[in-house]
Amino acid sequence: MAATDGIRCMLMRGGTSKGAYFVADDVPADPDERADLMLRVMGSPDPTQIDGLGGAHPLTSKVAIVSASAEPDVDVDYLFLQVVVDRPVVSDAQTCGNLLAGVGPFAIERGLVEPRPDETPVRIRMLNTGDLATTVIRTPSGVVAYDGDTAIDGVPGVACAIELEVGGGSPLLPTGRVTDEVAGRTVTLVDNGMPVVLVRAADLGVSGDESPADLESRGDLVRAVEEIRRAAGPLMGLGDVAAQTVPKVFLLSAPREGGAIATRAFIPTRVHTSIGVLMAASVAAALRIPGTVGAELAVLPDAASATLVEHPTGTFPARVAVEERDGVWYGTSVSERTARKIFDGTVFPRPRL
Repeated sequence: MAATDGIRCMLMRGGTSKGAYFVADDVPADPDERADLMLRVMGSPDPTQIDGLGGAHPLTSKVAIVSASAEPDVDVDYLFLQVVVDRPVVSDAQTCGNLLAGVGPFAIERGLVEPRPDETPVRIRMLNTGDLATTVIRTPSGVVAYDGDTAIDGVPGVACAIELEVGGGSPLLPTGRVTDEVAGRTVTLVDNGMPVVLVRAADLGVSGDESPADLESRGDLVRAVEEIRRAAGPLMGLGDVAAQTVPKVFLLSAPREGGAIATRAFIPTRVHTSIGVLMAASVAAALRIPGTVGAELAVLPDAASATLVEHPTGTFPARVAVEERDGVWYGTSVSERTARKIFDGTVFPRPRL
């Protein structure tokens, strides 16, 4: 793509993340060409991402690519790309439940889904994982509504509520075991839309209520977390994850703010200032399975109520359901997010890396 070529792009906040949204036809189909383009769009590799759209943090260096789906009973396909801030890496090994919140509005804005007069249902295939998500977007007079009264922790102000339901047809526990020994620690490996590793904060010598900056400053802790993450990758069917951003490692401790569990999430080396939608769904689902790491620390509500997952800037109400079938655990999740269109226009990628 020539340096002077611009690409139609919408910058959106989805949940507690922010990313660039593209229609698939507007970007290369070849993964290597697409990755090169997204590095130049976001300004990576550079710790400040000063020469691109990225915001110098994993939560603001994300991309959603959306297309009309050829699958029956599916409206759009959604491919998520994590653009690493300071390395020339673009990963499709995970999905993002936060950017998922913006997919429905974006699809309607771009004409991929025909709006209805009041509310518009959108069924989304998540290409990274194969999972299906359903949502209903408010579209009064056929126009996406962003204004509303819903607040979510980690985002200032209020916006229009967007409910996301993600159904998982895959087992929750990749190894089939409630706990595993990984890098000398007892952990639970779980995937309810996002592969995560659960470990007790106390087992890593921290209390679990530290600030993200404090945890990131502890070199020995960061190295221990990364050792666990890399060892867990092959067990979760992810292979060598040295260059990937999954799985995410969660430090769990007893709740302090009236929730079910306290969390600190490494994503993978920075610590999340809140929590991702599918990360919370995975944590909450694991707590509902007897014998998992964190189950003994959790203060769980009844099965019909949301599981309040505490994070550095508040709590996330994760509504999950788990069931055991023939000795295998399965789960689904429902979450409420918000999204907002920030700008719609043309982005000009830098000429070369």
